[in-house]
Amino acid sequence: MANPDYAKILSRGADTWNRWREDNPKVRPFLIGANLRGAQVAATNLSDVTFLSEATIRGANLTNAILVRTHLEGTVLTDSKVFGISAWGLDLSRMRQQEKLRITPEEEPEIIVDNLEVAQFLYLMLHNQAIGRAIETIGEKGVLILGRFIPQRKVVLDAIRNRLRELGFVPVMFDFEKARAQDFTEAIRTLAGLSRFIIADITNPKSSPLELQAVVLDYMVPLVPILHEAEEPFSMFQDLQNKYGGNEGWVLDVLQYDDVDSLISVLEDAVLQPALQRADKLLVRKAEAIRKRHVAEYRATKRSGGASEAT
Repeated sequence: MANPDYAKILSRGADTWNRWREDNPKVRPFLIGANLRGAQVAATNLSDVTFLSEATIRGANLTNAILVRTHLEGTVLTDSKVFGISAWGLDLSRMRQQEKLRITPEEEPEIIVDNLEVAQFLYLMLHNQAIGRAIETIGEKGVLILGRFIPQRKVVLDAIRNRLRELGFVPVMFDFEKARAQDFTEAIRTLAGLSRFIIADITNPKSSPLELQAVVLDYMVPLVPILHEAEEPFSMFQDLQNKYGGNEGWVLDVLQYDDVDSLISVLEDAVLQPALQRADKLLVRKAEAIRKRHVAEYRATKRSGGASEAT
């Protein structure tokens, strides 16, 4: 059975529930086995709530509900209205069932999907022109900055980010140290695919080569590796540079630096301009027609050779 205290508070409506959540910010409510059939929980803050196994949410109104890090393991969510939900940090892989989720308000034609995260994204794509502009902006101005967020390294990354922002770019920083789980590696790949170019601080031998490999192998996105002069790149980096570097590749030569100030002073000339030039070059290369050949060419050559021999 669901915890009667939490369920009772929720049954009193969104205002009562949300006030109670504000007054008890450290409490993580459990609604294990809760049956929310037909529940009116619109605009309800369900962040950090744990439903877990056997909970059923059917025919509910979840309009504008907040589902941030909500635990839905074993939960059934069907035939419900999810317009305007905030679905962040959810693990939907172990839900028992999710289907027939309406992503449109009452005054609009019904659009039904079977996944909460897809519901949020799809509605934004359909109704918010700013999303398209944001994706375009990231493609033109987005710069993915990779490195380790330990104090001495983060000083460098922050300085690069601040200078890029001043120059009108959209910097996105990602910590190598935290990128261990599969979902974080996938996040790096997604961000890399959206970015104009990548700056990776490969200083310190603990910098993870796996994330760089995922980026380099999958996307023709210029990668500018930077390295403090007192250190050497990790051993696998030479393989990446040999395979994907050079004039036609997208891994640029390693840029060594002695201190933060000197690096920032030449950032435009040593990092931005080479990266943008390489991005433009790769764009032309991607647009080239597929090179083709035909067996007829070889037949003609063979016949020509045979005729010469006969003569």
